[in-house]
Amino acid sequence: MLDLEAAASLSKYDNWRQPMLEEFKKFALRGNVVDLAIGVIIGAAFGSIVNSLVSDILMPVIGAVTGGLDFSNYFVPLSSKVTADSLVEAKRQGAVLAWGNFLTLVINFAIIAWVLFLVVKLMNHLLRKEAEKPAPPSKQEQLLTEIRDALKNPGK
Repeated sequence: MLDLEAAASLSKYDNWRQPMLEEFKKFALRGNVVDLAIGVIIGAAFGSIVNSLVSDILMPVIGAVTGGLDFSNYFVPLSSKVTADSLVEAKRQGAVLAWGNFLTLVINFAIIAWVLFLVVKLMNHLLRKEAEKPAPPSKQEQLLTEIRDALKNPGK
């Protein structure tokens, strides 16, 4: 049988979930975690926008400039059974090295990285301008200024 001291020490461990739940709540509701979650969501949406920019606007222009070149359908058949002209059909027939699709994804990545670089550069520029602005005077400085002005012009 358990004595009273052993029972009391065990009851301490029964309530371990409550402090852990409170600690997790504090962690999850901290500003940094919420900011990170918002950043990830906005980043995913931004990635979709840039992906659309690349695939729907830039790649067709590149294709038109290069004479209708479509990189995504360029592949090397790795099997003699592959005789198709399109990548989708070739993959159904056997193993292929889809180097054109890879090249398209590399171009997408480079454009996304460049756009994100420009966004970060713009944000840094705006933050630098904000930091250069003089801080508003404190209440103490305002009060001292009012006292100084009152002493300069005692009649007013």
